[in-house]
Amino acid sequence: MDKEKITARLTEVFRDVFDDEELEIDDATTADDIEAWDSLEHISLIAAVEKAFKMRFTMKEVSGMKNVGEMINILCERAKSADPDTRKNFLFPAPKKRGICLVYIK
Repeated sequence: MDKEKITARLTEVFRDVFDDEELEIDDATTADDIEAWDSLEHISLIAAVEKAFKMRFTMKEVSGMKNVGEMINILCERAKSADPDTRKNFLFPAPKKRGICLVYIK
């Protein structure tokens, strides 16, 4: 999957998450450029991207992303390292599953 295809697919995800069919993104797009992009929508966006691209971001990747271009670069790198059979279906490998830690705060 090349950068143009990733960007097109990512644009669809952004439009769905932010409920804006006119929304256009580019490498420089940040949360400051999209009015509805707050901390809660950021979580929804990350989850939607992971679902759409069938992969998981690491915490380091999520916290390090400063703009859409960095997200696209991560997706491009994952596409390059994906198994050729799954790459053609746009499936990217997810990291190993981790346990869930639930914390109860009284």
